[in-house]
Amino acid sequence: MQICFTSQVAPENLAAYREAHAHVWPEMLEALRDTGWKDYRLYLSPTGLLVGVVDVDSYDAAQARMAQTDVNARWQKAMAELFAADGDPDENMVVLDEIFSLDDQLAASGLPTSAMISVDPAGGAAGPGTAETTGAGDSSSPSTTTLTPTTKNR
Repeated sequence: MQICFTSQVAPENLAAYREAHAHVWPEMLEALRDTGWKDYRLYLSPTGLLVGVVDVDSYDAAQARMAQTDVNARWQKAMAELFAADGDPDENMVVLDEIFSLDDQLAASGLPTSAMISVDPAGGAAGPGTAETTGAGDSSSPSTTTLTPTTKNR
């Protein structure tokens, strides 16, 4: 399951936070991987809003496994001074509710999901299924892409 969370880095510490995450300790990277954190990404706004997205089997279990590692305790201590709130940054994350999923709604509507098609870098949709693009093909003429799926996602 994909989890999205927010936290708040103190605005005066943005450069230090970016620097720390440009060089995460290899031991910390291994601990994250080994405790079930997959495709983990962090995004940081100019105001210090931190948004994290991670794929985990169970967020609570992944958090609990990380909490048991020595490297996480050391990392949290090092990062704590960079955040706006007191305490371990891990304990101040706010998990957000998912309110929209394009693929879920496409599937519920009987439409092909993004996994069923690919997008041509030139702007048109392509297989599986058939895609037909009409138009002059240059950047000054509009084109229309019609996608005919071969299967429906159920």
